[in-house]
Amino acid sequence: MTRRQTRFTSFDVAALAGVSQSAVSRAFSPGSSIAEAKRQRILEAARKLNYVPNSIASSLTTKRSNIVAVVLGNLANPFYVTVLSTLVRRLQAEGRQVLTFTVDNGAEADQALMRVLRYQVDGVILTAAQLSTRMTSICHERGIPIVLFNRYIPGSDASGVRCDNVGGGRMIAEAFLAAGAKRFALILGDPRGTTSADRARGFSDRLVEAGIARSEIRVVEGHSSYEGAYAAATRTFQRDSLPEAIFSVNDIMAMAAMDVLRQRLSLRVPEDVMVAGFDDIPDARRWPYRLTTVRQPVEEMVEETLSILHLDDPETPIEPAIDKVIPVRLIWRDTVRQPSSA
Repeated sequence: MTRRQTRFTSFDVAALAGVSQSAVSRAFSPGSSIAEAKRQRILEAARKLNYVPNSIASSLTTKRSNIVAVVLGNLANPFYVTVLSTLVRRLQAEGRQVLTFTVDNGAEADQALMRVLRYQVDGVILTAAQLSTRMTSICHERGIPIVLFNRYIPGSDASGVRCDNVGGGRMIAEAFLAAGAKRFALILGDPRGTTSADRARGFSDRLVEAGIARSEIRVVEGHSSYEGAYAAATRTFQRDSLPEAIFSVNDIMAMAAMDVLRQRLSLRVPEDVMVAGFDDIPDARRWPYRLTTVRQPVEEMVEETLSILHLDDPETPIEPAIDKVIPVRLIWRDTVRQPSSA
């Protein structure tokens, strides 16, 4: 025998509290105008009836779901777990929820966005690398704004926020040069990603400006993962032909390179080989790594992303072709030798 439970509505709460149904809606909407005494009376009535607002029913009336889709690419990189955590915390503080979609490393984001379109979302934040201009247009035609996080699409009018990846790569090159390095290795990530390419370009260009021949910069494909970088470093680095300094375009691959140097080659970091990364993920700050890296200002990047998305003003389209670049900071720890003048 099936038991049916009574499901009370906002009208029942309104009747018990002696207020209008619209007042009940305002009481459960963060930032809405309602007297505190009335709100407490409504909440007490809701507790007595075990009432919980139905977001789906509300969205049918308001045409707003208060749900933001976040499309994530490389979850093997802990940096994007930090990004997701920050986005969830920030959006929930505004009374919104996050619907998460993932894209396999190196895959197109279009298929994930086709899944997003099955839901009534108020906006999309995209961290995955590849997105067609056609899919961007489809989302805009449906009134779903998209903001790119830490990437851009060349030739597109999509708006986004990114850190200064080129400048960060230059910072690492300058740190290695100041420490006296002459031979270098560069561990790359996603070959189609603007983030990896910009960091590599900033690093290499700064070395060339300093008179380092490009032949002295050994390029290694790390595939944006610990496992990929560990395998590549194992194949590439030998005791008789080592670089003096290794820059990985993200921290997790730099940590893999350090493990190969120490465990397989019995070398010291930074005495024998210097290593630097990019992102400043939590594990990079801990022993045994204490990694010199470039810190991405995640909190500021999230704030700028939500500012462009302006979810509180849904009737106004987001401005096209915004490319907000946020400055980065070099975090000098234990894996790069300090210059004598420091």
